[in-house]
Amino acid sequence: MDAEAQESFREFVGNRSSALLKTAVLLAGGDRHAAEDLLQNALIKAAGRWHRIDEPEAYVRQILYRQQISRWRLKWRRRELTVAEPPETAANPDAAPAAELRLLMRGALARLTPRQRTVLVLRYFEDLPEADVARILGCSVGTVRSTTHRSLARLRALAPELAALGAGSADARPRPSRDFSPVEVR
Repeated sequence: MDAEAQESFREFVGNRSSALLKTAVLLAGGDRHAAEDLLQNALIKAAGRWHRIDEPEAYVRQILYRQQISRWRLKWRRRELTVAEPPETAANPDAAPAAELRLLMRGALARLTPRQRTVLVLRYFEDLPEADVARILGCSVGTVRSTTHRSLARLRALAPELAALGAGSADARPRPSRDFSPVEVR
């Protein structure tokens, strides 16, 4: 790698590594150590091909997704869940509901299969359309739809508290009118 490419790579890693790590943490089911390994391996692979990459972030994300697919296909993968130590900072009482929701969601996502978790991350965290998810995972759009449906159903079964939280917040918001009758416009 020449000096210009090396500087470009360092700049990319400095600017985008935190966003990429968030995606990796979600793909790894909340296991930050596994996510760091996933991201590190993706960056190593990208560094070797850096001079040929047109869109670096898309390329690194593609590597992340494919490595996660390879991890879930391994028959001997570990079945342990590691938990990071709690932060040493003082707790903010206003942040308690958000933290509770995050912990609940992380625990529920960790109990999904890696494939279900990956589909949900791609569809809802990365906000990718079904066709793009199908292309990334190497399957049909119908498979993405059925996996998404089953994953959401399992998520609701694993954490019914999420449905209760969603119902409580939905009642507080004004709902849009479902009246589609013609309206007189002046």
